[in-house]
This record gives sequence, C-alpha cells and structure tokens, in this order.
Amino acid sequence: MNSVKKFCVALANNHVFELFIIGIILVNSILIGVETYTADATIKLIQQFILYIFTFEIIVRFIAADSVKDFFKDGWNVFDFSLVVLGYIPETLFANASMMMALRVLRVFRILRLLRTAKEVKLIVSVLIKSTTSMFYNLILFLIFVYLYAIAGVSMFKLPDPATLNAEQKAKYEQLMEQAPNSPSNSPDPFGDLGEAVFTLFRSLTGEDWTDLRYNSITAYELGLIKVNSAVITTYHVSWFCLAAFLLLNLVTGAVINNYQLAIDEQQEEKRKRDAETLATGNEATEEEKKE
Repeated sequence: MNSVKKFCVALANNHVFELFIIGIILVNSILIGVETYTADATIKLIQQFILYIFTFEIIVRFIAADSVKDFFKDGWNVFDFSLVVLGYIPETLFANASMMMALRVLRVFRILRLLRTAKEVKLIVSVLIKSTTSMFYNLILFLIFVYLYAIAGVSMFKLPDPATLNAEQKAKYEQLMEQAPNSPSNSPDPFGDLGEAVFTLFRSLTGEDWTDLRYNSITAYELGLIKVNSAVITTYHVSWFCLAAFLLLNLVTGAVINNYQLAIDEQQEEKRKRDAETLATGNEATEEEKKE
C-alpha cells in the first residue's frame, strides 16, 4: 500500500502528468463546444474516455493526499470530484427535460478546470473568494442606494398610463413616444414600477443610454407628462452615475485589490516557512551524518 501511495504522490506532483491533464482539459473544452453544433457518437465516446482519465486523476490525488480531510479541504479537489460524479449520472435518469438540460449545463463547467492550471489564475480565484465578505457588505450598501434612487425615480419620472389620459394628454403622450421613444422600442417605461426602475439604474451604471434617459425625461417634462423640471432630472441622473460608477464600483475594486495583496503576502509567508523547514531539516540531517 505504501508503494501505491508513493507512486500516486510522485505522479500527482509530476510536471509531465500535470501537462497531460491540462491537454486533456483543453481537448474536453473544445469538444464541449463542438457538441453544440453536432451530436456525434465518436465525440461522445471520446468524452467518455476523457471522463475515465479525470476519474483516474481524482483517484491518484485522493490516494496522494495525507488524509480524506486534507483532500476535501482543498476547494479545487471538491470541485473536480463533483464534476466527475456528475459525469457518471446518466441523462436518461431524468424524464424532465429541464433537469436533463441542467445536468448538461453543469457538465459544461468542466471548462473551469482550466482555472487551476496556472498558479496566477488560482491566486486570482482565491482572491475573489476572500473578497466575498467585503463585497457582500459593499453589495448591501449598493442595494440601499439602488432602492433609494429607484423609489425616487418612480415617484418623479413615472409616465402616466395612456388609458387614463384625456384626448389632449394622450396626444402629448404619443408625441413623446415619437420624439423620445423608449430604447429599445419594445421596452416599457424605464421608471414604470420599482423593478423596472432598479433595472434602469443598473443599465445607467453600465453607461448604456443613461444620457438618453435624461433627455427623454426632459421632453416628458416639457410636454407636461411629469412634474419635475430639467434641473432635478439632471441632478438625479448625474448624481446616480457618479455615485454608482465612480464610488460604489471603486469600493468593490478596492476590496479586491486589498485582498489580492493579502493573498500575495500569505503566499510569501508560506514560502518562507517551507524554506525555513527545509533548511532546518537539512541541518538536522547534516548533524546526524556528522555524529555518525
């Protein structure tokens, strides 16, 4: 059993074996894309063979681990193990078409195994995971402002229901749709309800047509369809864009950068500890040799 474990440890740490697995992941990723064009029996056979290779790799890494706990402590091992298990679940097991589609989509996540092929990429992923806590609080702050601005937007910029307008007001509404139509043309009133207002604010955050929203609202004010003037309209849209694009998003960026530096420092500290342990072990071995 010891010889099997030694073989698995050596194989798991072998650079050639690692490159081989990377190549298999690349082939698997390409074939997943090819399967969106055609359902070929040969491709399915190759994919099944690749699944056996992934299974062999997982078994090797499992045996090479110091313990079961150490194996599952590594998030990448859990991720790879889950994908391999999903690969053995037959689609015929589900009569529901939506469940079959969900299973296929989950199998596509094999492509994400490419993330573990480079230390730098793994570092970035670990940084994003570390940043979830701080980003969660940033998200809460963001949602507070979104909710506040959405309510204000609905209160100030919601267009009247055409069915409730008299002939004169309806003519002005139709004039608004001609001069300043919603973009795209099949979209509803950007501030027609709270949910739509939240989406409109998110769209503004991306820089998508946020100035058009201002111009449309000003036109609606000039036609008497909303009551707030152009100064309020401009202040609302400019303040939201500045707050969201320049402040709230930078808070998220700052949190990620801070955790990136912390992750680099942790890696360097671990490397120093390993080097110190290696040096201490080498010194002990030298002293024992001298005594002998």
